[in-house]
Amino acid sequence: MLFTELALDPRLLQAIADRGYTELTHVQERTLAVSLKGQDVAVQSQTGTGKTAAFLITLFAHQLKHHKSSRRKALIIVPTRELAVQIQGEALLLNRALGLEIGCFYGGVGYAVQLAQIKAGPDIIIGTPGRLLDLAEKKRLNFKECGFLVIDEADRLFDMGFLPDLRDIVKQMPERDRRQSMLFSATLNKLSQRVAAAYLNEPVFIEVTPEQLTVDTISQELYRVGSHIKLNLLLGLLQRRAPKNALIFTNMKHTAFLLSKQLQANGFKAKFLSGDLAQSERLQIIEDFMAGRFPMLVATDVASRGLHIDDLEMVINYDIPQDCENYVHRIGRTARAGATGLAITLASEKTADHLEAIEKFIGQKIPEYPVSSDMFVRDMSLERLAGQNLERPRSSGRRHGGGSGSRGPRPGGGRGSGGPAGGGRRRPAH
Repeated sequence: MLFTELALDPRLLQAIADRGYTELTHVQERTLAVSLKGQDVAVQSQTGTGKTAAFLITLFAHQLKHHKSSRRKALIIVPTRELAVQIQGEALLLNRALGLEIGCFYGGVGYAVQLAQIKAGPDIIIGTPGRLLDLAEKKRLNFKECGFLVIDEADRLFDMGFLPDLRDIVKQMPERDRRQSMLFSATLNKLSQRVAAAYLNEPVFIEVTPEQLTVDTISQELYRVGSHIKLNLLLGLLQRRAPKNALIFTNMKHTAFLLSKQLQANGFKAKFLSGDLAQSERLQIIEDFMAGRFPMLVATDVASRGLHIDDLEMVINYDIPQDCENYVHRIGRTARAGATGLAITLASEKTADHLEAIEKFIGQKIPEYPVSSDMFVRDMSLERLAGQNLERPRSSGRRHGGGSGSRGPRPGGGRGSGGPAGGGRRRPAH
């Protein structure tokens, strides 16, 4: 279906065309068929399917019907600063010639710019729960003025402990039959369904399952390797493939921190991203990675959703996720918007048990490739990191999500320092 077939304000249709959108995605077609009529929706849809444009177009369409003096504000609640900034960017692109006011509010930064946005009278308010409540308590924001509510990445909001904040915000809004509400979540689990039932007004449930389509555009490779030599194989794969950029996933925060240090010690420019970093740090790391200032980002599942990384060449599951849906979210960071990509999974004895559920979920066997001795590279981190403090930085903020777990092994722990004893191929030191 084409956007020109929708009964939208000509200004909005032009804005959509200027943005380069012509044909609706599956989630956009199903959502807009309901939301443009003013009905509430609860949508299961992962990042990269066009859901952001779906709810923004809905909001713009309704708000353009009214003069600013009678226009009801829209509130978009998101779990992270990064997602708030991304949605703001998309909204500003669509809004170039529409004249609406867009405000973006999140913690970790000063108030001056955000207070100026409030003074301008935002039609669309995008924000994280903590800062939104903070501004409401200071009498800067009045949620009673909001006639539209969008809860985006609902499952992430709940995972990060924001459900109490969400309840506090919604209590301050008009009753659910006096506003239009939309909930978007990668999974409509029981909690998401309960929240939808409590806060939405007779919502239409829309379950879009793009996982198979996403998986079909990604080349997948599986390598079985002992956990003690997994790093050696990773180094070999990175050396042989030489990707321009790669997103490497671990299950635990400390593993992400440690692996980034090990990659650095082996000559790769790498940083780590986990949920307990301050939001300002996380945003800067993501911006630097997207700008190509360093090619390797090691992350927990905090980075598997809500990130729009153009031209990501490779995703590597250093650890196989315990949640089969997280596998799809992870590898979906590559092959976005119809592009192709490569996803490599390293299956060790510690995580291989999760494979069966993943393959059942995606409806296919992940192609398995043989491992030969010449694929291993010596790990130089034991020598080069000797004497360094390898404790992961302490949490610097409240209510941050991310991988869970305790401290991992010391670098190259066990026999995993490479070399023949660990199954790796020794190379001369340079």
